[in-house]
Amino acid sequence: MYIATSPYSSLALLRASRVRFAPSISRVSLSSSSSSPPPPCPSRIAASVSFSSLPFSTISGGYRSLGFLSPFRSPRWSHGVDWRSPLSLRAQIRAAAPVIERFERKMATIASEHPFKGILTSVPKPGGGEFGKFYSLPALNDPRIDKLPYSIRILLESAIRNCDNFQVTKDDVEKIIDWENTSPKLVEIPFKPARVLLQDFTGVPVVVDLACMRDAMNNLGSDSNKINPLVPVDLVIDHSVQVDLARSENAVQANMDLEFQRNKERFSFLKWGSTAFRNMLVVPPGSGIVHQVNLEYLGRVVFNNDGILYPDSVVGTDSHTTMIDGLGVAGWGVGGIEAEAAMLGQPMSMVLPGVVGFKLSGKLRSGVTATDLVLTVTQMLRKHGVVGKFVEFYGEGMGELSLADRATIANMSPEYGATMGFFPVDHVTLQYLKLTGRSDETVAMIEAYLRANKMFVDYNEPQVERFYSSYLQLNLEDVEPCMSGPKRPHDRVPLKEMKADWKACLDNKVGFKGFAVPKEAQDKVAKFSFHGQPAELKHGSVVIAAITSCTNTSNPSVMLGAALVAKKASELGLEVKPWIKTSLAPGSGVVTKYLLQSGLQKYLNQQGFHIVGYGCTTCIGNSGDLDESVASAISENDIIAAAVLSGNRNFEGRVHPLTRANYLASPPLVVAYALAGTVDINFEKEPIGTGKDGKDVYFNDIWPTSEEIAEVVQSSVLPEMFKSTYEAITKGNPTWNQLSVHTSSLYSWDPNSTYIHEPPYFKNMTMNPPGPHGVKDAYCLLNFGDSITTDHISPAGSIHKDSPAAKYLIERGVAPKDFNSYGSRRGNDEVMARGTFANIRIVNKLLNGEVGPKTIHIPTGEKLYVFDAAMRYKADGHDTIVLAGAEYGSGSSRDWAAKGPMLQGVKAVIAKSFERIHRSNLVGMGIIPLCFKAGEDADTLGLTGRERYTIDLPSKISEIRPGQDVTVTTDNGKSFTCTARFDTEVELAYFDHGGILPYAIRSLIKQ
Repeated sequence: MYIATSPYSSLALLRASRVRFAPSISRVSLSSSSSSPPPPCPSRIAASVSFSSLPFSTISGGYRSLGFLSPFRSPRWSHGVDWRSPLSLRAQIRAAAPVIERFERKMATIASEHPFKGILTSVPKPGGGEFGKFYSLPALNDPRIDKLPYSIRILLESAIRNCDNFQVTKDDVEKIIDWENTSPKLVEIPFKPARVLLQDFTGVPVVVDLACMRDAMNNLGSDSNKINPLVPVDLVIDHSVQVDLARSENAVQANMDLEFQRNKERFSFLKWGSTAFRNMLVVPPGSGIVHQVNLEYLGRVVFNNDGILYPDSVVGTDSHTTMIDGLGVAGWGVGGIEAEAAMLGQPMSMVLPGVVGFKLSGKLRSGVTATDLVLTVTQMLRKHGVVGKFVEFYGEGMGELSLADRATIANMSPEYGATMGFFPVDHVTLQYLKLTGRSDETVAMIEAYLRANKMFVDYNEPQVERFYSSYLQLNLEDVEPCMSGPKRPHDRVPLKEMKADWKACLDNKVGFKGFAVPKEAQDKVAKFSFHGQPAELKHGSVVIAAITSCTNTSNPSVMLGAALVAKKASELGLEVKPWIKTSLAPGSGVVTKYLLQSGLQKYLNQQGFHIVGYGCTTCIGNSGDLDESVASAISENDIIAAAVLSGNRNFEGRVHPLTRANYLASPPLVVAYALAGTVDINFEKEPIGTGKDGKDVYFNDIWPTSEEIAEVVQSSVLPEMFKSTYEAITKGNPTWNQLSVHTSSLYSWDPNSTYIHEPPYFKNMTMNPPGPHGVKDAYCLLNFGDSITTDHISPAGSIHKDSPAAKYLIERGVAPKDFNSYGSRRGNDEVMARGTFANIRIVNKLLNGEVGPKTIHIPTGEKLYVFDAAMRYKADGHDTIVLAGAEYGSGSSRDWAAKGPMLQGVKAVIAKSFERIHRSNLVGMGIIPLCFKAGEDADTLGLTGRERYTIDLPSKISEIRPGQDVTVTTDNGKSFTCTARFDTEVELAYFDHGGILPYAIRSLIKQ
C-alpha cells in the first residue's frame, strides 16, 4: 500500500462535500455575516474554486451529481447540513478559507509536475463550450491501447489520472498499457476507485471500525478526524428486513415495523455515522436493494468533478457489487477491510487481471429468460475457470440483451468466480440511463466523454479487434429454460431434466448433488393439519417460493413475466397451496409502480405473492419462520423440503435451516413451482394442477411468450417512475427521520449494547509494528474438505437457541424472540466471534462424519462448540490453525469470515486454494494463508488434524517475499512445504503491522 503525502490529505476537505464547485471563479468567495451560526463541523464546506490549474489526477473522489431534474438537488437528509442556508454556508466557508488557500498554493505547485499533464484534453459540447477536460488515452498515441479490453482501459485511465510518481507511478501506467504481456506475469498495480458502496450488514462493522479507529487515533495522541472517507461512500440499508409476515396486504408495513424494532440501535448508529463522517450517504430502510439502487440511481457512469471527466468505478462490501458492471461501471466486491482502506484514500493493491473475452451471438428464444441465460453463463465460466479474472462481453448478440439482462449476468460474477463480468457502454446503456431518469445533458456528457476516450462501443462502426487472455462464445439461441441446485448456484439443471435430476439427488450419496434417501423412504408422505386444513409434504415439496434478490428484481421482463404467469394461472383457476410461504421483495419502489401500472399485481396477490418489503429477504436467509405446523412436519418426518427462489445463492443452510434443497430460478419459474407445489415434476409431461373447469393445466398453458412480456414492459415501465421513486428516497421515511442521534465525532460506546460493541482490535496498540509471527505447536481447530464457503465460516442467518451466541445474549437479558439474525449483529464482535464456524451444515473431519458447528478439543478429546474449544485453547496459551481443501472462503465477501477466526485465535489457514477476497481478508486480519503444493492436501500428506503444527517464518518482514515457500512441521515427524499466500509487498506490510487497520492508523498518524 502507498502512503498518502500531506497534499493529498488536504484534499479531504474538498471531498467532504458533495456540493458542486463552480469552475469559473478563481478563488474562494467570502461573504461576511455576523449572524451566521457556528458550523456543526468546520470541515463541511461549500465553495467556488477554480481547478483550471490543479492536478486533477489527485481528485479521485466524487460529488453527488446524478442528473435527475436539475444539477441542484434537494438537501441530503443524511448529511446533517442544510445546504440551502446561505448563512450556514458562509460560516463554513469562512472557517475553511485558510485551509483552502493553503491547498490552492500546494496544488498549483504540484499541477506543473503531473507526468501526464500534456494529454489533458477538452470535451466540447455540441452547442458550444465544453463538458470538461479529461486525460486522453488516444493522445498517448500508443497502438497497444487500441487492443486493450475496455475494462483494462478503465484501470489505465485511473492510473494516468492519479499518477504522482509516489502512490501511482509511470511504471504502473506502463504495466497496464503493456497488459497483453504483463498480465500473465501477475504484476501488481495500484487502483483508486471513484467511490465505495456499502450495505448495512457489512456497512455496520465498517462504521464500527471507523469509530474504533478514531478512538485509537485519539489514544495515540493524534487527530481523530483524520479518520474520514476521502471518496464518496453510499450505504444502503437493505439486509435487515425479514419475511416475518407473508401473504398479506399489510406485510410491507408489518415487516418494516419489526425491522425497526429489532434494529433501532444499528439504525441509530448508522445515522450517527452519516453525520459524524464526511462524504457518507445513508439510504434508509425500505428504499430498495443496494445493487438495484446503485444501478438505477447511484451509478454515475462518468464523473464530472469540477470540470474533470473520468469513468465511474466502485468497490463494495457485497460481492454482488458486480451488478453495476452491466451499466459499464467497473465495480466488484471487496472485504470490509479493503473498503475501509479505499475510504481512507489508500490505493488498492491488486494483481493486473487476465480478461476472458465472452462473445455473444444470436437471440434468446421466446419463453427463455435472462435468468436461464445467467445460469448457463455461470456454468460455462465455472468450467472455463475465471477466478481472479475479468470477463468482458462483446459480439453482435449484445444488441439483443437489455441493460437489465446484462445486469443480471454481471450480478452473478461471484457465482462464476470472476472479479467482474463487464459490459462496455453502448447505445443500450444510454437508453437505460434515459429510462431511469438521468438528464439528457448528463447522458450527452457521458457519451461524448466515452467516445472521445475510446471507451464507448458503437456496433454501427467497424470494431477494432481486441486482445483477450482467453475466449468463450455462446449463441443465445442455444440457451434453454433451467434452474440451479439443489446446493450450489453453478449446478445447472435443464428444466426438462428436473424430475430425473431430483430423483438422482435422492439416490446419490450425501454431497452437493445428493441426499442419500433410502429407496423405501423416497415416497414418504407426511400428513399434517395446517390451521385446520388437511395438508401433506413429500420429499421435494416446495415450502418457500420467493421472488427476491437484485439479480432478478431489477429486470422488468422477468418480474412482469412472473406476474403474467400468476394472471394466467388465476384465470384458469389454479391456486398456490396455503402452506407454501410465498413472497415478493422488489429491489426498488419502481417495481411496485410498474406492477400496479400493468394491472398485474393483483394476480400476484391472488397467488400469495404479496409484497413483503424492499430488501434482500430470502436470498440472504432472511426468509423468516415457517409456520409451526409445516416446520414440525419437516423435522419430525425428516423431509427433504425445497425452496425455489429467484436469488443468486443457494448454499445449504443459507435460505432456511429446514430447506435442504434450494433451487435458483427465474421469477416466472418461482411462481410455476409454487403452483405445482413440488420440484418433483416434469413440466413437459405432467400437469401443474387442475383448472376450474376440471381439466388438467400444463406448464405451457400459463407460460407467457417473450412478445407478451415485451408488450407489457413497453407500456408499463416509464421514466417518471424512476424519477419519482428516487426523489422520495432522499427524503427518508417517517420512522427513520424520527431516530435521534448524538452529534459527537467520537462514538459513545454503550457497554450494555448487544448490537454495537467496541472491538478489541487496537487494544494496547503502540506506534511500533509488532512484526511478523510464525506458529509454534498449534492445534488444529477444524479440518475441512473442499468448498467451505463464507456461509460456513462467518455468522449468517438465524441464531440457534443452543449456540454460544444465544447463551451470550440470554445472559444479557435478550429473549430468544429478540435474537434477530447474525447479520443484524455484525456490529458486536462478541456475538460474531461466537457465531463463527456455527453453521449447522458445516462438515468437520475431526467429527468423523457428524455434521454441525462442533469440533474436538484435541488435548481432552471433548466435543465442544467451535467457539468454546477456541476459547479453551486461547486460555491455555495455545495457537490454532485450520486445515482446508479447495476453494476455501468462496461465496459472499464477508470480512467476519476473517475477523471471527482471528478473534477465536486462529493464526493460519492451510488450504488447497482460496477465494480471492477471503484470502485478502485473512491477510488483512493478520492470519497467515498457506497453500499446499500442487497435488498435495491434508489427506495425501496423511494429516488427521490431531497433530500439532509449527510454521517456520522469518522474524523480520524484510526476509519474507510474496509467494515464498514455507516449511510446516508436525509433532509426529511430518514435514511439508507450503506457499505463503502473501501476494504483494503491500500485504506483507499489513502482516508486519498486525493487519490492515493498524497499518492504516500508523500511516495516517505519520502523514
